[in-house]
Amino acid sequence: MGAERAGSSTGVAAYTGKLIGKWPGVTHEFGYEPGPYAAEKPLRVITAQNAAADAARLTAGQLALFKQYPEQFRIAVYPGHRDFRYEDRACAIAKRNAASAEVVHDGKGVNGQAGAIPFPFPQSGLEAIWNVALARRAWSESVTSDTAIVYPNGTIAWGKARFVDMSPAMGGDASLQDKIAAYFFITYLAPERDRGNTSVGYAPMDFSADATRAWEYMPGTRRVRQAPEVGFDYPVPPAGMHVSDEDSLWNGSPERFEWKLVGKKEIYVPYHNFGINDPALKYTQLLTPHTINPDHERYELHRVWVIEGALKPGLRHVYGRRVIYADEDTWLPLWADNYDVRGELWRTNLANWFYSQESSTFHRGVTVYHDLRAGAYEATYLVNESGAGWWRLDQKFPLSMFRPEAAARGGH
Repeated sequence: MGAERAGSSTGVAAYTGKLIGKWPGVTHEFGYEPGPYAAEKPLRVITAQNAAADAARLTAGQLALFKQYPEQFRIAVYPGHRDFRYEDRACAIAKRNAASAEVVHDGKGVNGQAGAIPFPFPQSGLEAIWNVALARRAWSESVTSDTAIVYPNGTIAWGKARFVDMSPAMGGDASLQDKIAAYFFITYLAPERDRGNTSVGYAPMDFSADATRAWEYMPGTRRVRQAPEVGFDYPVPPAGMHVSDEDSLWNGSPERFEWKLVGKKEIYVPYHNFGINDPALKYTQLLTPHTINPDHERYELHRVWVIEGALKPGLRHVYGRRVIYADEDTWLPLWADNYDVRGELWRTNLANWFYSQESSTFHRGVTVYHDLRAGAYEATYLVNESGAGWWRLDQKFPLSMFRPEAAARGGH
């Protein structure tokens, strides 16, 4: 994937790649596992009182959280590990892409093979952000998850949804110039006003030829209609505390921003967060005011690619600038700082990835979106108390599930 095997004298672990799929102690083919590092204790804890000493290895958003929530936000630093690897097939695809992949169609598409990143040795910000969008993941996902909007006084507004997506290209031998990148199906179970609202659709592979398309069914109208544009800064239900192209911190077309590859940097980032998904962990323990309970977050020191996007003149987006921190081993986005059009830091977000024994890939778990102005945050993809709908990965679904007529069926 273009990463450096060596560790660093400051604490970045050396890459071993000794684990793929299962690891010693795994007891289930799928579902929650505590992971191979569950017995470890933090090496130290960074707090608002001592954060200045680590400022060079913290993001602007992390420093802002220390300043705004000095009693609530902290970073527990654990030993670093780089033990999990991709399947040989994914590595072979990345190697082929390194020799031939290219950005095409004014940055809206890529030539190459799906199933791994196109640019292991990126030469531009545009190549780097396409790596983030096309990083190796499970090729399908099915989950019933909760979303919590936690307000400054500790009150919580809830959402709940069943979500299915499938990207045959990620699991097959597809070209990055094929039409469809992924299909999706989502039906809302809560809040009550949204219950039964269902959307289906697809995201294209190349945004020069198509855009993300969605069809909606609302029980109140009993009609299926094509939804308005759902990409870019379309606010995501239930509360609109994050927008469409920051689901999983970054996705979609890069076309509205000028992208700059800043380079690699050592940063304390959320990593190997198995435990935050533990069904024994209750939401009352996890969802504390101002930020998710840091006692259940694991951070490690890793090298990350720093990628900056600046809004192009004349184009519209709620963000004027965004900074994305992507893991050097996987290119998955771990942290993102988003600025408004005046240049003020507005939202700072993190994704808790864990390695799945079912898909032999890292998978996105609880994702947290902090709104620094509102003093509130959204935690989504919560599964601890969501019921029987734990993630199933790399399962095949019929294409009929993602067609417009399926929206009406899903809403009943």
